[in-house]
Amino acid sequence: MADGEIVPLIQSLGAATEAERVRAAATLFEQGSKLALRSIESWLELPSLATLLVGGASGRTELTVGIAVNPPTFERIRSANGSPRLADVPPDQDAREFELEFPGRVRLDVLTTAQPGGGGVIDRYLQKFGEGIQQIEVLVSDIDRATEILGGQFDIRPIYPSTRPGADGTRVNFFLVPATDIKKLLIELVQAR
Repeated sequence: MADGEIVPLIQSLGAATEAERVRAAATLFEQGSKLALRSIESWLELPSLATLLVGGASGRTELTVGIAVNPPTFERIRSANGSPRLADVPPDQDAREFELEFPGRVRLDVLTTAQPGGGGVIDRYLQKFGEGIQQIEVLVSDIDRATEILGGQFDIRPIYPSTRPGADGTRVNFFLVPATDIKKLLIELVQAR
């Protein structure tokens, strides 16, 4: 998802002043979270699934908004935010990424292609949509069980046939789910190591 309002917010993540970066992050997180929560609202109503979504049973589902940016923007945002540690991304995945955390449980995952022009997932996203909210990460306690419930109860199938390694030793899979305002939203279920 990318539009005229989101791109300036992404650029502001690399602003010189912390206040501007915090404001931009909060707005991006709010927009992504609202879209995600509308899309997974029915998941939270099913107790067997809600208990697997970290914080889901309490109504405070742990979300991280994934922002895809071009490599120069990636470096500028990273530098402006104190050069956070780069995630250890499996070599077969076309991504470089780092996380940003701000007050109020605002979490962003900033992603870029590892090989510009290489045709990987992030590269294709950037070529098709430009910089924008690329995915919403939902933290789960048991990704395999959550995937099973999504298929059985909601007929939502994962993009990959089985859970795969993610950044920093996590286990992940991706789901395209119907979304308000856009046709589909990419949800990444993430199980911490």
